[in-house]
Amino acid sequence: MKYFLLFTVFFHSLLHSQIGNKVDSVTYYSKLATENIKNNNYKEALSYTQKSIDYCKKIKNIEAQAAQTYKLGKIYFDLHLHNDAIELLSKSIVLYNSISKEPNERVAKAYYYISLSCVERKNYILAESSILKTEEIQKKLKIKDKADLIRLQKGVLSKTRGDTALASILFNDIIAKPDSSVLINSKAEAFYQMGTIEANNKRYNLALNYFNRALELNKETKNLNQKSNILLSLSTVYDKLLDKSSAYIYLKKHLNLKESIILANEEKLGINDYETFKESQRKQEELLLEKENKEKEKADKFSKLISILAIAIISILSLLSLSLYKNNVIRNQTNSLLKEKNNELIAAKNKAEEASKARSEFLSTVSHELRTPLNAINGITHLLLEENPKKSQMHYLSSLKFSGNYLTTFINDILEINKIESNKLEIEYINFNLKQLLGDIQNSLKEIATINNNKFILKIDPAIPENLIGDPTKLSQIFMNLINNALKFTNNGTVSVLTRLRSHQNDNATIFFQITDTGIGIPEDKLKTVFESFSQGSVEINRKFGGTGLGLTIVKKLVRILGGRIRLKSIVGEGSTFSFELNFKVDKRPLPNKVVIKNYNPEIFKDKKILVVEDNKINQMITQKMLTNKAMKCTILDNGEEAIQVLKNNTFDMVLMDVHLLGINGTIATQQIREFDTKTPILALTAISLNENREMLLSFGMTDVITKPFVAEDFYTIIAQNITNS
Repeated sequence: MKYFLLFTVFFHSLLHSQIGNKVDSVTYYSKLATENIKNNNYKEALSYTQKSIDYCKKIKNIEAQAAQTYKLGKIYFDLHLHNDAIELLSKSIVLYNSISKEPNERVAKAYYYISLSCVERKNYILAESSILKTEEIQKKLKIKDKADLIRLQKGVLSKTRGDTALASILFNDIIAKPDSSVLINSKAEAFYQMGTIEANNKRYNLALNYFNRALELNKETKNLNQKSNILLSLSTVYDKLLDKSSAYIYLKKHLNLKESIILANEEKLGINDYETFKESQRKQEELLLEKENKEKEKADKFSKLISILAIAIISILSLLSLSLYKNNVIRNQTNSLLKEKNNELIAAKNKAEEASKARSEFLSTVSHELRTPLNAINGITHLLLEENPKKSQMHYLSSLKFSGNYLTTFINDILEINKIESNKLEIEYINFNLKQLLGDIQNSLKEIATINNNKFILKIDPAIPENLIGDPTKLSQIFMNLINNALKFTNNGTVSVLTRLRSHQNDNATIFFQITDTGIGIPEDKLKTVFESFSQGSVEINRKFGGTGLGLTIVKKLVRILGGRIRLKSIVGEGSTFSFELNFKVDKRPLPNKVVIKNYNPEIFKDKKILVVEDNKINQMITQKMLTNKAMKCTILDNGEEAIQVLKNNTFDMVLMDVHLLGINGTIATQQIREFDTKTPILALTAISLNENREMLLSFGMTDVITKPFVAEDFYTIIAQNITNS
């Protein structure tokens, strides 16, 4: 009895020791691998991780085996051995899925690194499916992609497919976000990718902007491979611009950096070390295979018995298969026909998209090129009207001003529609006061209402919260178009704007808007087509009232973008009613106090020193005259290089900087000026096109934007605003 008790105690202690070793061995090998990675000893790191995997197989701990297999795949990825990385990471996914079908964060990471490796191996199909798997799992687990890695990878894959429009949207989304330590590497890569797109489109100056911004952010990330790519791209662009000196300098930097990266990788794991490890791994696999073969021989004997039973079952299933064969033939024929029709639809869709893209680019280019001569027409007309012309000349100048304003509105409408259709219009979410916004619109349109002897009534539900979060700019565009139309098509009548609070729960408010007039109305057969581009009620209406027929098209598209749907009711001779509902977030915080100049005092301009950087002689003359008419002192320069030198040695109250200059453009000049002068307001002068946006210009250090062609009052108001704020 005494010996039996001693044996029992010894047996239990031995059992617990073995269980502890199972856990400790995996942890021990994993810890040694991690320490060797920190010391750049990747040969030992690979060896210890493989030992950990082998031990997991021995004790049949599949979860630990999956984790260590993932770790080995990640080591291969860090060593740029992408084929091995894809193989090991895929094995880890299979192992995790064999344990549980529930989403797993480690599986999401494995798919992500597989996607990156596949891009390096140019296997873009597998890369795209892998990144989509990562996104799907992270959504299920509600993991936030703070570094925007998925959006960045999707942008890269879109670019490789040739879909640069979608790629640009994804990259610009990342670029527009505020700088942060988490996002800095993704932003640098997004700037670099945008630079390659612009370089491929032969917009080399814009490409240089993006590459320089990427290089600036790369200083903080210390990503050597990324820096090498940026330097090579800069060399290529300068070579295209025939700046051989700069091209050579950046190419030399790229080659030196590339050589240091290769040497660093060889220090991590030499070729002989890699071959030795793979050979030992192969021998280990052969031993495991031999063991499996012996077990297989035993299983084969049992399989023979199973085979006899299987033959009987197969015979029964064969009879069933025969009956299903005919149905399968019919199904295959149907699928083949559907596939053929689907291919035809895809081809037609691609042609339609190409045609739409070509049309948008053409209209954008034409609209952009028209702005410069139109700026001259509007500017000279304004100057002539200010110089007390003869009464006989007033009619001609007023007609010229009307025609210039009409063309400006027409071009702006075309560009707005192109932005919407090209998915380049982004929704803002800012704090604003709806009552104040509608009141300002009413005041600005009182004069138009008076011309046609109309009553203009504004009814605002007092229950509507004071401060809402939304896009006041797009909301203003909607109201200005609808109210302008109502006032234009109504004589001796009433135009009323009604707002009503539909619901207010928690921090969400739904508001109903209605614009009603007692004008000429719209025929019933035109109610469905009136929202189409260049569409009006009839030729007679167009001749009598004028207009482009684009206003309601813009309204419909903007309402849809904001999440609503426009409705129209109209009776000929009685009037029309437009209505829609929009959802807003309620902001309980008060609106911040901003200095907004509406009716500025002309004395604010007196003796202010303004530097104008503009290479177009006509625009120089117009801008100088408009400034001196308000008693401002004006200095004219026609290139960015000279502007940088002048500002280093002189002080100005403001700089008006044309974006498109010969030599270095306005954005690069501004960026260099901001290195030594962060206070002087620099206002961009530009005819903003589809490929430009206000946020991009401000990111280079510009204070505000004045759009060509100038509207005189807007021109003076923006200058007054920035002089006051500075």
